[in-house]
Amino acid sequence: MRFLKDIIVERGQVFPGDVLKVDCFLNHQVDVMIVSKLAKEIYKRFKDSGVTKVLTIESSGIPLACLVALEFKVPFVFAKKRKTINLTEDLYKAKVFSYTTGKYSDIMIAAEYITPKDKVLIVDDFLANGSALNALIDIVNEAGAGLVGAAVAIEKGFQGGGDTLRQNGIKVESLAIIDAMSPEKIIFRD
Repeated sequence: MRFLKDIIVERGQVFPGDVLKVDCFLNHQVDVMIVSKLAKEIYKRFKDSGVTKVLTIESSGIPLACLVALEFKVPFVFAKKRKTINLTEDLYKAKVFSYTTGKYSDIMIAAEYITPKDKVLIVDDFLANGSALNALIDIVNEAGAGLVGAAVAIEKGFQGGGDTLRQNGIKVESLAIIDAMSPEKIIFRD
């Protein structure tokens, strides 16, 4: 998606440790017009999949997932990273490693929100090593729901998570795939 690649080059910042900072438009301050265009593109790529739920992980995937769900006219669910008093004990849980924080955490979803009747599209802002998507896939499988695929705004192709998921038969649609990056240059996959 040329539109997104141009914005990444124009507004993104590359930091040591293969960190791409795009929080000025995607995941801290959200430019709703940009994210809306991304959601429309994701809808086009999955519109015939029978999606009944959109699933993400808190917190930075929420804006994109919400707008994707709006395109599909279905609810979206987000996995929580902390158990709150209003969560029942009937939960689906998985462990996820955060590339940006360098820590493992449990994620959880109330079992009532993902059911065997659902066809789930996983949506996230980034895909690096695939830990978050794999944890969400585990939850979808535990719920007995159908997985239609995963959609991400930006994939760090050089970290291999997306390639591994695709090799495992998961439909992964990334709107921009970065094969290499430095503070001076970002190289995108065609």
